[in-house]
Amino acid sequence: MEVYNILLHAHKGFAYLELALVAAFLILLLVTMFTYSGNITKPLRKVTLFTMIFFHVQFLIGITMLIINFTKGLDMGSVMKNADLRFTYVEHPFSMLIAAVLMTIVNKKLKTADKLTIRLMSLGLVAIALFVFAFPWARVFGV
Repeated sequence: MEVYNILLHAHKGFAYLELALVAAFLILLLVTMFTYSGNITKPLRKVTLFTMIFFHVQFLIGITMLIINFTKGLDMGSVMKNADLRFTYVEHPFSMLIAAVLMTIVNKKLKTADKLTIRLMSLGLVAIALFVFAFPWARVFGV
């Protein structure tokens, strides 16, 4: 099997795990925000850490696949003219990069904070929104 196909299958397989982690992160974030105390719990810290790790792993696999495609002679002019290619090679990677950076910031802040603030929750929700926007739903679920 070619290296690109191995990376593609790994990237698609990790996408399912990432979806589950993002869902767990969102649920725990909302539960923490709307509880009486607003204290950051241990499960929220752990889920945030694993979500961040999977974001980074996914990004590294994806950027490797992107480099492999561009070394095969992909033309950026044709990529920008085609909406599907533009999503695959421009919008998806950059949105996921920003989401990974935001998750890293959220993880760092959750380690040191005792209570969840609106600002911290907003960063987490923006990271999730970018993830949802850039996630290739049709490719992963075959819709």
